[in-house]
Amino acid sequence: MLNKYARAFFTRVLTPFAAFLIRRGVSPDTVTLLGTAGVMAGALVFYPRGELFWGTIVITLFVFSDLVDGNMARQLGRSSRWGAFLDSTLDRVADSAIFGGFALWYAGGGDNNVLCAVSIFCLASGQVVSYTKARGESIGLPVAVNGLVERAERLVISLVAAGLAGFHKTFGVPGIDVLLPIALWIVAVGSVVTLIQRVVTVRREAAEADAAVAAPPENAPGAAPGTTPGAGPGNASHNSGATS
Repeated sequence: MLNKYARAFFTRVLTPFAAFLIRRGVSPDTVTLLGTAGVMAGALVFYPRGELFWGTIVITLFVFSDLVDGNMARQLGRSSRWGAFLDSTLDRVADSAIFGGFALWYAGGGDNNVLCAVSIFCLASGQVVSYTKARGESIGLPVAVNGLVERAERLVISLVAAGLAGFHKTFGVPGIDVLLPIALWIVAVGSVVTLIQRVVTVRREAAEADAAVAAPPENAPGAAPGTTPGAGPGNASHNSGATS
């Protein structure tokens, strides 16, 4: 949902910076790689040590590379399948690092096995949510659904909560350290809802596509109304066996 509204705003804000990088000879792929490396460093260096505030600051500085590299590619007229593949793949790497960092913190100094498990669940469910859309599109389906908690929501909810929890830990502001556990539970439940939404959508779209392929042309020569060519007695067992 945030993708629909926030991406256009931040794209406009970051356009001058993208143009500056182009003038400096920086390629979109370089921005993608550096952005992912920065997110991974913030998540896997700071989070396991409990430095949630500074880790979130580092991640936030680099996470906008996901918008900058696409902006640069459009300005250069170089949008390509390779760039889209690289960007999408490294997004998954960055997301894994963030929730993996949370899991490492709760498995260590955070000392909470339940929240460690929830963090791992957020990591895994986020990957599956992304996979369902990619797999559906790869078989020719639009997967036309805006899920409850997509990538943008997962990042915003988690990073804002982690930053505030880290602010509490670093500067002693009371009462906000509980936000990260709440956020992780919200992301976990929201990811399950989003997964169900996408699976249901893909099932419906697949059924509609299969029905469209199986339906005979309305004006097919020699086809009687209400009959399907080739659906004679000799094919009955094959047709019934294809239904799962």
